[in-house]
Amino acid sequence: MKLTDMKKLKVAELRSRLKDLGLDNKGLKAELLGKLWSALEARQSQQYGDEKEDKPNLLNCRPMTPLSPETVDTHPPSPSPPTGVLTDTATQTETPPGLPSPQHGSAESVVSGCQAGEGEVEHLQGGAEGPEEDRGALPSEESMSRGRAFYEFKEEIRYVRAKSPQPAVDGEQTEEESEDKVRLNPYDGHLHFKEGPDGACGQPRFWARFPSLWSGCRLTHGVLQGRVGFEVRLENKLLTTQLQEQEDVDPCGLRVGWSVAHSSLLLGVDELSFAYDARGKKVSGGKEEEFGEPFSVGDIVGCYAVNGAVELSFHKNGGLMGQAFSLDASLLLARPLFPHVLCKGCSVRFLLDPTAPPWYPGPPGFTPLAALSAGQRERAALPPTSRAQGEVLLMVGLPGSGKSHWARAHMKQHPEKQYRLLGTEELLASVIMASQTPGNYILDQSNVLFSARRYKLQLFAGFRRRVVVVVPSAEEWKRRLSLHRTSGGEQIPETPLLKLQVMFRLPEQQSELQEELQYVELPQEQAQALLQELGNEAQRLLPPSLKQEKKPRFHRKRPHPRRPAASHRLQSTGCHGWNQTRPDMQPWRQQPRYQQGSYYRDSGYSGYGGYC
Repeated sequence: MKLTDMKKLKVAELRSRLKDLGLDNKGLKAELLGKLWSALEARQSQQYGDEKEDKPNLLNCRPMTPLSPETVDTHPPSPSPPTGVLTDTATQTETPPGLPSPQHGSAESVVSGCQAGEGEVEHLQGGAEGPEEDRGALPSEESMSRGRAFYEFKEEIRYVRAKSPQPAVDGEQTEEESEDKVRLNPYDGHLHFKEGPDGACGQPRFWARFPSLWSGCRLTHGVLQGRVGFEVRLENKLLTTQLQEQEDVDPCGLRVGWSVAHSSLLLGVDELSFAYDARGKKVSGGKEEEFGEPFSVGDIVGCYAVNGAVELSFHKNGGLMGQAFSLDASLLLARPLFPHVLCKGCSVRFLLDPTAPPWYPGPPGFTPLAALSAGQRERAALPPTSRAQGEVLLMVGLPGSGKSHWARAHMKQHPEKQYRLLGTEELLASVIMASQTPGNYILDQSNVLFSARRYKLQLFAGFRRRVVVVVPSAEEWKRRLSLHRTSGGEQIPETPLLKLQVMFRLPEQQSELQEELQYVELPQEQAQALLQELGNEAQRLLPPSLKQEKKPRFHRKRPHPRRPAASHRLQSTGCHGWNQTRPDMQPWRQQPRYQQGSYYRDSGYSGYGGYC
């Protein structure tokens, strides 16, 4: 029996079960639950031990069967952008379970291992979003045009009655990985990219719910010089039913190549980001050109770099596709190139075993990246090893006050910290995912309500938490709002903006929630006076709220089903004279239990007025 089912039992049932087990059945319900749960756990562990002793060779005698890829998920996806358009927005968020270790040498088992736990992830994500968002309905045009401020306002008020979050479980590695081991770098990838347990395979984390979302990740090591290469295999397509029905949408996408550190995780978007696309194109700086051949499931792509003159070439299944890129080494500014992968709707695997033979022979003179010595490779910045080493900055301020501008400027001033910017475009599950991954984060939202700030800061318990308040002067704020609107930014609706002004409460120093409180524009006293003035003005400008008119009481109250009609009641005499009928009148008989509303309405039934 599960603990959740056990909690539904009544006290009498708990005592009865404890009595059957020969245990003490006195105490409160919580004590009874603890006793019964401990007894059942002890019994299960004892039974497991007995079975293990009776059948010591059961596991060794069982034949090994290859695992097959998981079946297609039927969750309706979100609307997808065109294939050539990449969006740099993270998704929801969730706590994925641990991935099972794949069997070496089996492609089917590798894919199944990378896809393990998707159902639990989807269930958790649905719980974070709420019942309405879990229906998978397509968003309306009105919701698409409401803009950031409207959703910041909606996101703020959802925390008013939100329960305090449970302490996040650390997503840290139980076993320390060697710094010299080449693997996928979770610290240098999207939060919605899911690495395998061996660090060599990966796939989009929320592929079933967001099949058109691109997810990218770099390896932990790069190169500055020499002739180096690596191989990537497209393991499997992760398809949903809806995408299969849409012929004009490519459900699977993959880009493989090289990029420098701190560049966009969308491979091929930045200038120093070079990709070979599965559609048979080469991409760099956002520009696409026809190159090579398309590749699909089972194909192996070899990526080779000559770092003297920086020549990048690609192979498909051992065949040379040609030299794709050539540039001057001075453009790199002595920065190493890191292997990089970007995928959607598919799982991929790198060949990172230094002792394993290559899947296809590479060009003469090239060495696999994993086989290089530690001195020939360049290690990416090491991530924080614990939550205490990570830092989270919670931005506070009205829309248009300059929070995002300050956050991006702070990220440029401290590139070594590799902040991840989690704004309104990020879904709540990404924030929850971040709270379990050591790192440095900036929560770029309005956060004007205390309940919203408390909820998010409690998620990051153990981090060094800083609250940054951005409240400019009234004239400067109006100037920034006007500049935001005229520069092509999304329009901020008037009513949500006025409501945010009314609800804005400045944070105070609270040691249990944050370690530092910083006002980067007006000091706290001036900011408080300005917000009081803005709140009073917004309260005056807000339209009056329409109150629902209360209906009369008799429309809401259901009449008693077994009372006689008023016409019968008026003919009776005495306090209980139901049998004293007139000679010309039929005796009253009890009506059916469930009457139509017209019966009581026509007969003039008026509650309990007929009783003495």
